[in-house]
Amino acid sequence: MQDNITEKDRLRLRDLAKRQLEFSHSPRNQQLFREWELHGQVTGSSRPMITVELWTFAAEMINPLLACESEEARSLESMLLNNTYNFEHFHDDTVVRNYIGYSEGYRITPFGLTVRKQESGGLGHHFIPQVKNLTDDFHLLQKSVLTRYNGGSWVESARDVFGDILPVKKIGNAFSVCLLQDIVHIMGMENMYTAMAVDPELFHQMCTMLTNDYIELIELTESEGLLSATNKDTHLGQGSMCFTDDLPAEGKNLKSSQIWIYMDAQEATGISPAMYHEFVYPYYKRISEKFGLLSYGCCEAVHPFWDDVSSYKNMQKVSVSPWCDENFAGRALQGMKTVYHRKPSPNFLGVTQELDEDAVKAHIQKTVDCASGLTLEITQRDVYTVHQNPSKVERYVTLIREICKGKK
Repeated sequence: MQDNITEKDRLRLRDLAKRQLEFSHSPRNQQLFREWELHGQVTGSSRPMITVELWTFAAEMINPLLACESEEARSLESMLLNNTYNFEHFHDDTVVRNYIGYSEGYRITPFGLTVRKQESGGLGHHFIPQVKNLTDDFHLLQKSVLTRYNGGSWVESARDVFGDILPVKKIGNAFSVCLLQDIVHIMGMENMYTAMAVDPELFHQMCTMLTNDYIELIELTESEGLLSATNKDTHLGQGSMCFTDDLPAEGKNLKSSQIWIYMDAQEATGISPAMYHEFVYPYYKRISEKFGLLSYGCCEAVHPFWDDVSSYKNMQKVSVSPWCDENFAGRALQGMKTVYHRKPSPNFLGVTQELDEDAVKAHIQKTVDCASGLTLEITQRDVYTVHQNPSKVERYVTLIREICKGKK
């Protein structure tokens, strides 16, 4: 037992581990796995899968439940509570694992520059530009730094305290690469847009450097045998999971062509389709094609760039955000083996104390109509408060389920 985890905290953590194991073996959870597996076949015949991303408002839900005393114990306690909260309280389609997973690999510090961020209290922040214009500051862009990581110190603590109940094991990790986000973090949005127009050749040089560094990261991770299967309940990002029949369900020492990647370009919102084609698409294409399957998009509207987005040859999920033309997306995805991954507006859960049920029903009915004949996944994201009311989230999920029952 870890020296700074008391016997009282140890018993609390073991009880939570037992509860997670119990949930994982429950008939409802086993049914969810079967439904996610059918969903992952992307045939259009599965029911819509519904998840609520908890982490943005977890403090409201989880912190009042914390009972452990030491910081280390509370960190493990929070992890265990997060693992089961959706299943127990929201009754969405979040599955419960019968293990605790961690991953190994390399992290990248783009251009060797540590991101500088100014907090403004609460959720607000501002990225402090370090590269203001490429003509004067290009020399600041150095080779990206790759740093090895192996799970973290919590892994041994978890094994010691409750590993005999819940196995703590290494799992696969879907890659996440968002090149424009990396650039915005060091330049700011306005400077990035200006550079595309004023210094296009240098902008291409910058993107080529970063793309090459990511490819080096991918190839290094692969050569060291650190790629494991990303399938089934492996997290994919954006509230989704990696269930699919098109990639290995298990295995180690895999190739990048056998696992998932997630990419988005939400920072491209302010540019034209022609600029996306010139400054974004070539680099995203180079990276995405090294992987087996792609999940694409976050908050950006993908329809303005659809000619390019639709040509990512391995795209099996595409984000249909609140700013996307749903009618267009529904028409465009017909005949494609791609999940219509809808992100409803967060306003219904996050703004008002009470749900406007009629508005929720109308919002989701439009999605169901637009996604007719397609494989639909609904992930609620970007909610930062539910006014301390988990039952509001449960009711929201229930309303979505009721509307989705009529999907064809």
